[in-house]
Amino acid sequence: METKRRSGGAILGSAIRLAAILAIFAPVASIDDKCAACNAVAAEIEIGLSNEKPRNHLDMRHRLDSRGQREGKVIDYRVSELRVVELLDGLCEKMQDYTLEKLDSGEQAWIKVRDWNSIEGDKQEARAYSKDLSSFCGRLLEETEDQLAEWIKRGSAESGGVSKALCQDLTEHCSYSRSSKMYDGEL
Repeated sequence: METKRRSGGAILGSAIRLAAILAIFAPVASIDDKCAACNAVAAEIEIGLSNEKPRNHLDMRHRLDSRGQREGKVIDYRVSELRVVELLDGLCEKMQDYTLEKLDSGEQAWIKVRDWNSIEGDKQEARAYSKDLSSFCGRLLEETEDQLAEWIKRGSAESGGVSKALCQDLTEHCSYSRSSKMYDGEL
């Protein structure tokens, strides 16, 4: 009988430890407004597009034929896989520069943080929000990677249209009528 009580107590103790571990590793807050989070990701892609420098075509003519003529093709950079990789590479890490802030209107919006020391309130919670957004970005890219890459390669990726393409057309995070807001301010 005493052994049964000890094993029951051990099981209970293990369950409590497991719950504590899960609570530590579980995100502080999940993404409630997927539309606003998607718009934040789209805004970061827009920043990448606006910072693009004009590039030459990619010369893929590296081999010589039997007559000494170069063979292969020249690819326009704007429709190349390299452009897609450069735009999306490191995108989700950049999302760790964003956090959720409560606006004066009572709504919450994703903002880009320039200086984490300027954040008022719980900095640990603000960092947790940034990690949540980074994780959301990873899932979003995983779901839409092929379609997004094709959209970019078609030459459709222009400043101002990313949010509609990503958040309405490729995903349906913003398909409902409620307008979500992404605050353009920075801290």
